[in-house]
Amino acid sequence: MTDGLTYDKVNDLTLWQDMATITLDRMRCVKLMNRIDTKYVLSEIEALQMLEQAKLHGYLVQEIDGKRAARYDTLYYDTAERSMYLAHHNRQLTRQKVRTRTYLENDTTFLEIKNKSNRGRTRKRRINIDRELFADFQRNDAATTFYNDNGWYDLSLLSPSLSTRFARITLVNPTLSERLTIDLDLRYEDVRSGCNSSIAGMVIVELKQDGRTTSTMKSILRDMHIPTLRVSKYCLGTSLTVKGIKRNRMLEKVRKIEKRLGYNQIFINQ
Repeated sequence: MTDGLTYDKVNDLTLWQDMATITLDRMRCVKLMNRIDTKYVLSEIEALQMLEQAKLHGYLVQEIDGKRAARYDTLYYDTAERSMYLAHHNRQLTRQKVRTRTYLENDTTFLEIKNKSNRGRTRKRRINIDRELFADFQRNDAATTFYNDNGWYDLSLLSPSLSTRFARITLVNPTLSERLTIDLDLRYEDVRSGCNSSIAGMVIVELKQDGRTTSTMKSILRDMHIPTLRVSKYCLGTSLTVKGIKRNRMLEKVRKIEKRLGYNQIFINQ
């Protein structure tokens, strides 16, 4: 995806010149840790059109040290059988994902646990950890206590599963009642086999709200004829990089993504 919207190219976009910004400190009041998520997949051209519309409607873009895009390193944990992946793939309504995530712009790392309820709500709990625990949080007593208080799976059965890297733009509406994340330049690696993959030109957009309230962004995307598409970065990356894994439902989503992008740009390095 070298010719696409990389981290550096996003930060150089001219549309930021007139778009209002919001600081990371002010964004903390829009945590939405217990929320309803609506996801979309766009092409990079469509994402740029969406950003122009967002600017016209007064959306604010998060800025950290002069940068509008932020880099994320994420490491998902799972059992040897990848039980968390299969629970999602098999449409289990209540499910959990466990990950460590480093926000490279401010050098902050968290252990995060995400629960999905049977009513479609996502609740995230997290604890700050040292960067050196990114690939082995079990070495830390506070992190293991946090996990044992919130995790559903036997901690001894978990190990690093999938690495994801991407750049993210974060927008918030003028009333600070909803947040929009725009993930691009996504790259996946199955840390157990070393197989890696990416989908060139794909942008994953996620609208996060406390409830099913009126949303200007939903109207923008509807006017652009962008349908919702429930897609998990963890499940998508796992389906593309893990040989022999159950993936029939994920391949259906991949075909929808390819149709949205207008071409097949999946790269897998065995």
